[in-house]
Amino acid sequence: MATQSAPVLVTRPQAEAEVFASALTDRFGGRVRPVVSPLLRPRNLVPDLPDRPYAAVVFTSAQAVEAARSFRPRLPSLAWCVGRRTAQAATAAGFQSRSADGDANTLLKALSVDPPDGSILYLRGVDTASNLLEKLGKIGIDTDEAVVYLQEPQPLSPDAVALLNQSSNLIIPLFSPRTARLLRAALPIETRARLHIAAMSGNVADAFGDIPHAALAIAHHPDMPAMLDAVETLLVGLPPP
Repeated sequence: MATQSAPVLVTRPQAEAEVFASALTDRFGGRVRPVVSPLLRPRNLVPDLPDRPYAAVVFTSAQAVEAARSFRPRLPSLAWCVGRRTAQAATAAGFQSRSADGDANTLLKALSVDPPDGSILYLRGVDTASNLLEKLGKIGIDTDEAVVYLQEPQPLSPDAVALLNQSSNLIIPLFSPRTARLLRAALPIETRARLHIAAMSGNVADAFGDIPHAALAIAHHPDMPAMLDAVETLLVGLPPP
């Protein structure tokens, strides 16, 4: 008898959701059935940049890199990036990228060890989980920031709502505290699904709050491979359908 595929609700913005859904299929094959329902939609902005030279830019998301493409000639060539995927996006956009291979705190440590020879321009979204600008200032790195995109909330798709209303197991990877909060607010009143949450960090798990869930796995590192590991942990622990 064929094993039934476990549904995995992917709520990242569309481009990132498609990448993660593909990674799920590559790793787990027919064991999972990704259902993409973005809770956020990015919209790029073109800010007024400070009129001064910079030694480097800092990116904490691939979306910020994408937004910066429209004014790339006005930016320095060196880009410090929070992780490998962001660094790959920066390289593709024409930057000389360096990856901290972690989260915002790892990036801060990397910059404190090897600071650029001059000021930094931090390009970010409207909503950010860490006050990197203030933290860079505290370690003596002169930094300006510019908001280059925002993420607009989106409703759950009909397919996602249907999954949540079914009395079955449902795996939900959550990559950010904001997405976790949006999911909390979007859950149907009559949610019947048994939720198995893969959280990128403890902060993400905390943002989901006291919503009942059958299982929780927190990624051992804030990146996609570790999130896939967390999904695997949940898959192994699933009870029979």
